[in-house]
Amino acid sequence: MTELAVLGGKPVRSTPYLSWPVFDGEEEAALIAALRSGSWGGYNSKVKEFESAFAAMHGVKHAVSCSNGTVALEVALRAAGVECGDEVIVPPFTFVASATAILLCHGCPVFADIDPVTLNLSPAAVEAAITPRTKAMVVVHFGGHPADMTALTAIAKKHGIAIIEDCAHAHGAKWDGVPVGNFGVAGTFSFQAFKLITAGEGGMVLTNSEEWADKVWANCNQGRRRNAAWYEHFTLGTNYRLTAFQAAILDVQLKRLPQQTKLRIENYEYLRTRMKDIPGVIMQAVNPKVQDHPHYLVTLRHVAAEFEGVERDAVLRALKAEGIPAVATYPHPLYKNPLFTTDQLPPCKCGGWKAGQDYKSLHLAESERACKDGIWLEQSVLLGSRQDMDDIAEAFAKVRKQASKLKSL
Repeated sequence: MTELAVLGGKPVRSTPYLSWPVFDGEEEAALIAALRSGSWGGYNSKVKEFESAFAAMHGVKHAVSCSNGTVALEVALRAAGVECGDEVIVPPFTFVASATAILLCHGCPVFADIDPVTLNLSPAAVEAAITPRTKAMVVVHFGGHPADMTALTAIAKKHGIAIIEDCAHAHGAKWDGVPVGNFGVAGTFSFQAFKLITAGEGGMVLTNSEEWADKVWANCNQGRRRNAAWYEHFTLGTNYRLTAFQAAILDVQLKRLPQQTKLRIENYEYLRTRMKDIPGVIMQAVNPKVQDHPHYLVTLRHVAAEFEGVERDAVLRALKAEGIPAVATYPHPLYKNPLFTTDQLPPCKCGGWKAGQDYKSLHLAESERACKDGIWLEQSVLLGSRQDMDDIAEAFAKVRKQASKLKSL
């Protein structure tokens, strides 16, 4: 075996992996059509067309598009009636928007720990976090792997709690045959630059309730009602609309998703067969109840003891030198961000807000372990060839066998 590239040897791979986003003349033609229509704003017919297609893919009755995934969470929580002092359970191993959307509604994020395998909310941790102030839970389908919605919906029904599904990673995924977005009162999606379909930014709220859809639509459209007069405003709202240009791109991107998901699934399973015999690298298995997992992230767990005690970050530097774009997970759980550890809370001055946890002293073991030992590969890596997967496995094996050499760096 050749010397490690980080020590001057030949790297496993010198060719870059596929970049994201993937696009071609179809997106260009759709943009030109939107441009020439002269109707560039959120009331272009292309917006409704995309909403209908996205709802149909997920088997949901109503879809309301919006400007981004953070906004989608915010307006869904507002529709759930989250107000000052209401507690909302959320995992700390997720992007900050899952929690800050709660704060924007003046709710109180209550962090519950994650399952060590799926990295999703642990149902047992959710049950333990419920108090009389609990109004809702934000269930993140992390990395595209749906959470245990059988257990979580049972808990929500038992306690009368609303579920908002954060599906930003999980476009098209199913739990036990049912698409995500159908389990809670609403499901929210993101079309940000790295997401599975993208227009740079954009968001969507799915719901099977016409009442909820109307509330969300009003929030995104300055408090108007559908089909009412333009200058009639019935509730407090703002402008969170998607544009015609975004909808045009997203409509094309959506058509690519099924084939891309199929390829990701095939490459993921092949990579798992290659990685299973490399000690110290744990690659997540897919729950049998999950279908159409889009693998937004390939999540791996580094076991330092199997790498001669070498910690994850040194291994990542070696992998990068070998041409593998593996990266560290979140640096810490959300509750360790300055927003929660300094004196920036409460989010309002009415006196009704009270944190449900002491964020400064909070310690959730599985979330902190995932931040310390976790490794990610982004979804675009899985859109390559079998050789691309072989290179990943070869690089991990090479670094693992020569891990002792990394101690001198």
